[in-house]
Amino acid sequence: MNTDLVLLAVLAGAANWAFRALPTLLLRQEPRPGGLAARFLAATGPAAIATLVVASALPQLYPVPRDLIPLAAGVLATVAAYLPRRSVVGATLAGATAYGAVFWLVS
Repeated sequence: MNTDLVLLAVLAGAANWAFRALPTLLLRQEPRPGGLAARFLAATGPAAIATLVVASALPQLYPVPRDLIPLAAGVLATVAAYLPRRSVVGATLAGATAYGAVFWLVS
């Protein structure tokens, strides 16, 4: 078994747990509106979208750019769905649907 792979999986799992569970465990009372905890928790949705964009874009852009049409459609649909209502769920679903539909049409 590759120890580097196991170490990477443990570190990624610990970071994921800390990012998701620690704010809830440390702040058991209701966060103040506009406070540091409230702003941190409100930023996790857009941060998740940005992470998904980077994770889907990098394989298509490196080492040789390819299949940029589905990526562009997904990004545009995500932004277009997020801006009017600020709904992370709707934006994620719209982006994934647009990406999948355009990928199916192009393939």
